[in-house]
Amino acid sequence: MSNLKLGVEVVGAHDLIPKDGQGSATAFVELHFDHQKFRTTIKEKDLNPVWNESFYFNISDPNNLPNLNLEAYVHNYSKANNSKSFLGKICLTSTSFVPYSDAVVFHYPLEKRGIFSRVKGELGLKVFVTDDPTIKSSNPLPAMDSSLDSSYANHGQAQPRSRRILSSIPNPFSSEKSESRHTFHHLPNSNQAQKQSVPPAAVQPIVNYGVNEMKSEPHTSKAVHMYSGSSSQPIDYALKETSPYLGGGQIVGGRVIRGDRPASTYDLVEKMQYLFVRVVKARDLPSKDVTGSLDPYVEVKVGNYRGTTKHFEKKQNPEWNEVFAFARDNVQSSVLDVIVKDKDVLKDDFVGIVRVDLNEVPTRVPPDSPLAPEWYRLANKDGDKKKGELMLAVWYGTQADEAFPDAWHSDAIGSDNSSAAFAHFRSKVYHSPRLWYVRVNVIEAQDLIVSEKSRFPDAYVKVQIGNQVLRTKTVQTRTLNPIWNDDLMLVAAEPFDEHLVLTVEDRVGPNKDETIGRVVIPLNSVERRADDRIVRGRWFNLEKSMSAAMDGDHGKKDKFASRLHLRVCLDGGYHVLDESTHYSSDLRPTAKQLWKPPIGLLELGILNADGMHPMKTRDGRGTSDTYCVAKYGHKWVRTRTIVNSLNPKYNEQYTWEVYDPATVLTVGVFDNSQFGGSDGSKDVKIGKVRIRISTLETGRVYTHSYPLLVLHPSGVKKMGELHLAIRFTCTSYANMMFIYSRPLLPKMHYVRPLSVMQQDMLRHQAVNIVAARLSRSEPPLRKEIVEYMSDADSHLWSMRRSKANFFRLMSVFSGFFSVGKWFGEVCLWKNPITTVLVHILFVMLVCFPELILPTVFLYMFLIGIWNFRYRARYPPHMNTRISYADAVHPDELDEEFDTFPTSRGSDIVRMRYDRLRSVAGRIQTVVGDIATQGERVQALLSWRDPRATVLFVTFCLGAAIVLYVTPFQVLALLAGFYFLRHPRFRRKMPSAPINFFRRLPARTDSML
Repeated sequence: MSNLKLGVEVVGAHDLIPKDGQGSATAFVELHFDHQKFRTTIKEKDLNPVWNESFYFNISDPNNLPNLNLEAYVHNYSKANNSKSFLGKICLTSTSFVPYSDAVVFHYPLEKRGIFSRVKGELGLKVFVTDDPTIKSSNPLPAMDSSLDSSYANHGQAQPRSRRILSSIPNPFSSEKSESRHTFHHLPNSNQAQKQSVPPAAVQPIVNYGVNEMKSEPHTSKAVHMYSGSSSQPIDYALKETSPYLGGGQIVGGRVIRGDRPASTYDLVEKMQYLFVRVVKARDLPSKDVTGSLDPYVEVKVGNYRGTTKHFEKKQNPEWNEVFAFARDNVQSSVLDVIVKDKDVLKDDFVGIVRVDLNEVPTRVPPDSPLAPEWYRLANKDGDKKKGELMLAVWYGTQADEAFPDAWHSDAIGSDNSSAAFAHFRSKVYHSPRLWYVRVNVIEAQDLIVSEKSRFPDAYVKVQIGNQVLRTKTVQTRTLNPIWNDDLMLVAAEPFDEHLVLTVEDRVGPNKDETIGRVVIPLNSVERRADDRIVRGRWFNLEKSMSAAMDGDHGKKDKFASRLHLRVCLDGGYHVLDESTHYSSDLRPTAKQLWKPPIGLLELGILNADGMHPMKTRDGRGTSDTYCVAKYGHKWVRTRTIVNSLNPKYNEQYTWEVYDPATVLTVGVFDNSQFGGSDGSKDVKIGKVRIRISTLETGRVYTHSYPLLVLHPSGVKKMGELHLAIRFTCTSYANMMFIYSRPLLPKMHYVRPLSVMQQDMLRHQAVNIVAARLSRSEPPLRKEIVEYMSDADSHLWSMRRSKANFFRLMSVFSGFFSVGKWFGEVCLWKNPITTVLVHILFVMLVCFPELILPTVFLYMFLIGIWNFRYRARYPPHMNTRISYADAVHPDELDEEFDTFPTSRGSDIVRMRYDRLRSVAGRIQTVVGDIATQGERVQALLSWRDPRATVLFVTFCLGAAIVLYVTPFQVLALLAGFYFLRHPRFRRKMPSAPINFFRRLPARTDSML
């Protein structure tokens, strides 16, 4: 029987609706889960009851857990008639059932039972899943009658909180298989849904995404060029739509033209044939050294390509279990040689060989079971089979084979290379760590002890997690009990290996500080919260040494010690921004119980790259060793590195769950500098592509060739083209449309918003943490890759980006300028027919003002319908004209690529400073002019110019009398006809109201 249980801690309720007629309520909570019911004790006369009671439900079928809901009903108990009345309810789906280590108290708003229910208030619950066998389930309630029995008021089924709940409880919703073992992912189906790796969130029931399997047809791609008329950039930089033959058939205009062959699992990539060789183990190998020992390894050779296993020292029955994959298109031999050799200092000795005829190798098609390996007798150089056997499995397959991700690849290493360096070339899936905001509220200190007894401390507190250091303000008080009340925010990542260190320091002189004491708090012990509830403050004793502070409560307690008052919590209600806010790929909060179900599935097929620019020289010719990195949400993927190729073919497919359409997928291409270079060499960026999910039509397959554009100090360059296949499918169209009405960020960003400076600082720290964690993976995802994919430097000043943003703003207002220009031409009677029609429309709207808003919305509806035929048929891509990269000055590019702080000479820095002063001066003039117009409006009634105010006040009195006795339609018609009057009745001089307004005083004469 399973020990899996659902734990529910009923903390309390807040702001319940009164039900007893005396402004209060006698409340209790009833929990329903999996045909089990529990009740809390009754809290009399309390609109904010607190229970702190725990209940444990047996989970009869763990496999059915994603389909179960937890319902909590809040009732008011009436002693007079022994009945209950409804106060509210909440219903939690399986997405809220998380392991105990992830569970936090969350206050859920109470919901109505029906349309006419009157409900308000919140209920605080902590819901988690545990498999601790020491925890017993709560006693079930007897069957409920229509009325409550007399013992109901004293009936409580709560259990004390368990102190032995394991911190490492397995998540019943996460896959048991490691996703790193499966580079390729596909849509779930009835046969393979259990094999698909998923993120460690709650798994939803298997759904049909409405995607048909596609069939394979081995033909070449045909490019169909599509250019945007509004981009106005060179044709070579434009997007190209293609019609490739993929695993499901030919893609034409986003539709699949199916072939006649069986359906392929990986339907967004071209099928590639490989020869797989699995070297399992050997036995009874003959000894070769004088000492009788053997250091064996295996060399697998096909034509000019060879790969080697690792070698074992002094072992005659070694086990390798390594897989080699040779691209079938590159195999120019009909024989496979598997040679066992003895590792030696000068020359490796020959032990034996197994020769396999490739014409006899079978073909394996998943989901067939893996091919069983066989024992082969080793032959010597003369062809005699005397001693030693080698276990092998040889078969033909595609990249759909489960052995492909961890196999040694001939196209990734090239010919005549061993697999020793393959760790940096294989494809992998990474998951960035779950990030938390750490909120530290430094309140006060007591009884600080300073070195000089004759002075009071100028104290401040330094807060540190790893490389993050923040300081409170320095307090100068005439007391030993300073008060700061400063709120500081830092970033931490799971698992919490680092500690929160707080140091109280005394400013004894300029640039001279003395440490008064330290506090070290393990982040694992810090309280977590998912909402804005108040965290209880705690007092911590200050220790002189770091070792004493690390001991904490286990150290020796003094009778008297300085203390520090803190409120510390892990804020799980925020989304930790670890990328540019304009290109966010994930908007979910940190706390898993706040995650909503996914709305769809995003599939990416990285096909190939064409026309790559040579990044290095090898053997006298230019070449590149490229790989791709894709990022969406917490999941990063990296393709294998294709060596010595300017037209690499990847053909790898990946899958992500989509939780919000307002997110961006980023795909970057890089040159691997670890092959033939030093370990300290940085991988070179070649270009990247961004695709916003909301711009993709549901169910359509987008196959485009994206230009890889990179900005260099010499200007923008095209480094090649990346061929991608993308498909977005949704589970429910109604749910996806409902997302558009929800806030973009989690609730905490609006309840307790972060300042712009805080967001920039925290984002910088989050990127550093993610980069440090991923760089420790194998193979490492290096820091420069993470920073480039996350746009870590997007906040730095750039003259080019400033101009580009200015022209973007002008483009937004160009419509208003066009309308103003058109209206001016109407007023000047440039086209009399148009002006007469405008007069007629104006009279109709004035006579029937109720038609104004319907006319405006109808006009916008017609514009939207008209623009539908001109909608974009492809995702947006990098545009050199919008980026202002095609007309940028070389010095502005040099400034953009300069380091921070600058490394240029004083003359260049002076010139750039003067240029920046000139630009800032023009901005300053515009801001001053806007302020002047506002101050003139204020001067109308401020009596700063008494005569102007007298004129305006007199005008206001006359206007009030005229407007009071004259119908509004008449005044509107007169004003409209006046503005639309014929040029014969116009003068070139400004009108009297404009002249009067321009003569009003501003405060410019009061400025220094």
